[in-house]
Amino acid sequence: MRITRHVAALAVLSAGVMLSGCSSDAGNQAEQAASNAPAVETAVEFPAGSTMARLSDAGKITIGTKFDQPGFGLLNPDKVPEGFDASVATLIAGKLGIEPSDITWVETVSANRESAITEGRVDMVVATYTINDKRKQLIDFAGPYYEAGQDIMVKKGNPLAITGPDALAGKNVCSVEGSTPAENIRTKYPEAKLTLFDVYSKCADALTNGQVDAVTTDNVILTGLVAGNPDGFELVGKPFTKEPYGIGIKKGDDDFRTFINDTLEASFEDGSWAKAWDATAGAISGTPAPTPPTVDRY
Repeated sequence: MRITRHVAALAVLSAGVMLSGCSSDAGNQAEQAASNAPAVETAVEFPAGSTMARLSDAGKITIGTKFDQPGFGLLNPDKVPEGFDASVATLIAGKLGIEPSDITWVETVSANRESAITEGRVDMVVATYTINDKRKQLIDFAGPYYEAGQDIMVKKGNPLAITGPDALAGKNVCSVEGSTPAENIRTKYPEAKLTLFDVYSKCADALTNGQVDAVTTDNVILTGLVAGNPDGFELVGKPFTKEPYGIGIKKGDDDFRTFINDTLEASFEDGSWAKAWDATAGAISGTPAPTPPTVDRY
């Protein structure tokens, strides 16, 4: 995945804002976010008793996402997450007739996404959330809306010559609690020494200070971290899994899942999904919107 110098500078700015709380560019970012915001439906009607009717009538929704992932979910100076996940979630809210300003964002790290849904603390989770059978025992997924792949981030110049997951044996490798990448390393590459944090930004810090030799998670997440520190990190660049990203909702809410799937497919067709990509993850990676995945209406 190519990272342009220009967009890398933008990502550096975003990461710096996240870490320092600086608000000098808040006005410009807010203006840009407003220009990229999807249309909000003004005449919507849903079946009585459905989740869609409840949310639309209330005019508000609570959405879980991540707050530290450039390109997918990163807090801006106004403490509002920006990125592809946030844009997809905002697009769905718009189809419910809910303004972006009426979305309550809740940080859902990898380890607490299922509990946030099952305990009713969020209405849905859009957070680089891989669909898998184990999670589907607790919740349901709409989508996928994107397919990533697990990769490895190392120090610039790759001083330990890490070429792929098989080269992680004996190495200190960082990922996050509750994530699919961590489980992959634990079960398929047990000779790697796994270090776990709650968020990937801490893994990046650990790589910088030499606490770990590598960081592993999905390539799009790592791309954002590399863009934030292009002189410090690089990707091995050999994705070794397929990670279909879905939208987590309460198990058994088939009508809500169908509504989200319909909304995703409509966004694939009308270009709003591609526009969201180009303004977020695509701007950081320097890659055009890929072909949308096929929604799995299981």
